[in-house]
Amino acid sequence: MRTNRLLLRSGLTLAAAAALPTALAGPSAAASGISVSTIGSTVSVVTSACTQINGSWGNASLLGSNQANFAQGRQAALAGTTVSQSAAWSGIAPGTYTVVVVCSNGGTAGTQSIVVSSANAPTTSSTAKTSSTSAPTRGVAGGLGGAARDYGPIAIGVGAALVGGGVIATGWYLRRRSKPYRL
Repeated sequence: MRTNRLLLRSGLTLAAAAALPTALAGPSAAASGISVSTIGSTVSVVTSACTQINGSWGNASLLGSNQANFAQGRQAALAGTTVSQSAAWSGIAPGTYTVVVVCSNGGTAGTQSIVVSSANAPTTSSTAKTSSTSAPTRGVAGGLGGAARDYGPIAIGVGAALVGGGVIATGWYLRRRSKPYRL
């Protein structure tokens, strides 16, 4: 009876440890794959999430507070290399904007809000401030922002292999401990 309980506990621990990589991979997939910044009245976006299809990386759209979808925004084609793609808009009036990047395969690389101020100092979405006289029209811009990094498939594979090795070692150790000692 005691051995059955130990095996059940080790099996549950092993199942929980096996589910851990999937649970940890979930939020990183939802993180924004773009980085948006402003310098004066110029807004720029950089991503590495898109692949080139038929000579096109995709498009980026700058949405004002009264615009609801990608097609309504001010669009710019992405340009760059396999490492980094970017787009920029100049002459942008002060206000709150949302940048959306859609890759050439139709997938969204990310969405991020940005505040363009009238000052000439460089700002990013994490340090930008809204004026106290107007409320944001799109709600609070929460999330990971610049704190998240998009790791490549090699780094994720190595991490998954390390977690898998730990799960196997834990299962082996618990199995060995659950056997009665024989002399």
